[in-house]
Amino acid sequence: MGVLVDLLTPLSAWHWLAIALILLGFEMAVGTFDLLWVSVAAFVTAAFSAFVPGLSEDWQIQLVLFFAVSVALVALGRTVFAGLRHVANEHPTLNKRMDSLIGRRGEVAADFSAGMGRVRIGDTEWSAEGVDGANFNAGDAVIVDGTDSTTVKVRAA
Repeated sequence: MGVLVDLLTPLSAWHWLAIALILLGFEMAVGTFDLLWVSVAAFVTAAFSAFVPGLSEDWQIQLVLFFAVSVALVALGRTVFAGLRHVANEHPTLNKRMDSLIGRRGEVAADFSAGMGRVRIGDTEWSAEGVDGANFNAGDAVIVDGTDSTTVKVRAA
């Protein structure tokens, strides 16, 4: 027990800062968010040790503060900030340009024949196919109902 007391007696804000940075480094490697809260607790302990007179001399109070803040922050991290642990799903049309066209209005740029033609959506012209083989005339308003590769499937607006 005497060796442990000799190791803990000189604890200062710099020691807590080093512990916080080491824990933060492990958290970046592991990515569980549990070590993040313990690291924040070490930062808080470092701040109190540096700015609260009398705390820097008493290592027992520093350890109690560190453990109390750690437990509180881990509990908050598991409950209030639980959403941080979940991987965010990507936007459904991110990097899927064709899927982002579904539901958009367009105008037939060239007459359809045999259910195929060209449609202008915004400032781009697309190959188009009429739903159920429907044919449209140039200037007709259409709505994109689906996509297939680089072809939009359209229906009458």
